[in-house]
Amino acid sequence: MINLPCSVKITFNASHPICRSPLAFAELRASDRLPVRKSSWEMGTKWAETVKKAEQLVERTMKGNDASHDASHVWRVRSLALSLASEEEALSSNSDSLQIVELAALLHDIGDYKYLRDPSEEKIVEKFLEEEGIEEVKKVKILSIIRGMGFKEELAGHGNSENCPEFGVVQDADRLDAIGAIGIARCFTFGGSRSRVLHDPTIHPRSDLSKEQYMKKEEQTTINHFHEKLLKLKDLMKTEAGKRRAEKRHKFMEEYLNQFYEEWDGRA
Repeated sequence: MINLPCSVKITFNASHPICRSPLAFAELRASDRLPVRKSSWEMGTKWAETVKKAEQLVERTMKGNDASHDASHVWRVRSLALSLASEEEALSSNSDSLQIVELAALLHDIGDYKYLRDPSEEKIVEKFLEEEGIEEVKKVKILSIIRGMGFKEELAGHGNSENCPEFGVVQDADRLDAIGAIGIARCFTFGGSRSRVLHDPTIHPRSDLSKEQYMKKEEQTTINHFHEKLLKLKDLMKTEAGKRRAEKRHKFMEEYLNQFYEEWDGRA
């Protein structure tokens, strides 16, 4: 026992492992030690490493895709999602939410059914999150966002984001990149990659599409994709910021289509 000037007494237990040897502490089982909280610097460094690995995964797995769904699309969606999140009060000051948004945006097109080469690719994202040690709550949210954000899921009635504000900003970001000038370029790029007919006035856009009909690979024109999907996205935005930005991009598409039809018919 040691008597201290402040009258505080500290009692050492000589039988405890840490008192038996200078190296004893290193030999203690993890369960015998108090949990060590990582510093904010350590957590920040770990997060930066995870993001970098996610970026590398995107470049590696999406390398063979056409330019409508390549890494550049992912970088734009990530930037848009974080920008939208900064305008959402519930997300802007929540570091956990921003991490969910960033990873979901980065990983959202890995394993896309349109580009699947092997069924095992559907598990790439889940495996990555596990290997990076992403907390279970975050992992579940990220996977839920990715699995539910597609237009086909909206057609099936699964596009509700009430219980997950992160879902709304990631989905809106992806949809903003599908409309406007970039959206037009991506639409024709994808159509060209699938050798679709540019336009055929005798083939009419399909209405009231179901998820199964949307996914069915039947003959369709690139221009009809505007009417079957792209022109509907403005009214499906979930966030106020997404709705505002969609207005301008939507108007640009309408103007483009009017010009397209005039030129097609020889009226311009």
